[in-house]
Amino acid sequence: MSASPALNTVTSYLRPIDAEGLARFAEKGRNNPKARGTNVVTTICEGQYRTLSYVGDHDPVVVDEPLHLFGENTAPAPGEIALSALGGCLAVGITAVATWKGVRLSKLELKLEGDIGNPAAWGAGGAETLPADMGFQEIRVAVTVEGDASRETLDEIVRQANAYSPVANTMRNPVPFKIALAP
Repeated sequence: MSASPALNTVTSYLRPIDAEGLARFAEKGRNNPKARGTNVVTTICEGQYRTLSYVGDHDPVVVDEPLHLFGENTAPAPGEIALSALGGCLAVGITAVATWKGVRLSKLELKLEGDIGNPAAWGAGGAETLPADMGFQEIRVAVTVEGDASRETLDEIVRQANAYSPVANTMRNPVPFKIALAP
């Protein structure tokens, strides 16, 4: 006689979001699907490649480059911060979709990897290459999610969150981009 698998009993869940607030926010989106907000960040360079990005009244987000790229390795590199933003946005979406579907999550972890290239050395005399050959060439996200739903439901939650992630869609789709000297 074979032993039956042990059942996992969930004893704690992640801190939930406000489901009623989420419903009101979703209704606002349905009523005005063209509404947009604006994110504002001010980035100041301290020297070498170390920068401080100020967002609202939060502590600054510090960015640097590793030693082999002539930074001081005092903080994550820009590409790592971009992956962090993607991971955060996907986690927000997964949490929101799970809440909307009435699924309580007990674990949510995302591991992000991105193959990135900079053969042009930021345009400072490196390889002559096309902009499309710069930056991330592939991003992989492995999601570990547990909660009071079937694996199929959890998979659907992750797929839906990915499809509607603002940061994932910014990375997937061309976005008008303007840069100029400040007046």
